[in-house]
Amino acid sequence: MTGMSSPHLVTCPTCGKSVSWTPANAWRPFCSERCKLIDLGAWATEKYRVPVTESKDQLEDAEPGESPAAPGNPDAR
Repeated sequence: MTGMSSPHLVTCPTCGKSVSWTPANAWRPFCSERCKLIDLGAWATEKYRVPVTESKDQLEDAEPGESPAAPGNPDAR
C-alpha cells in the first residue's frame, strides 16, 4: 500500500458532473469557473433564499411601517 487513496468524487451542484475533491481543483465543489459563477448569480438574483419565520411577538412589537427586530440583535430597532 502506497498511502495514496483515490480522490474523493463529488457532484458539481450546478451541472451534476463528477468532480475530484482535490487541491488541484480550484473550483471545488464546482467543476469549473463557469458553474461557480452560475451558482453565484443564482444567489445574487435571489433564486436561492434562506427561509425566515417571524414569531407573533416580533410582529406585534414592531411599530407601524417598521420591520420586526432580528432575534438577538438589539440594535435592529
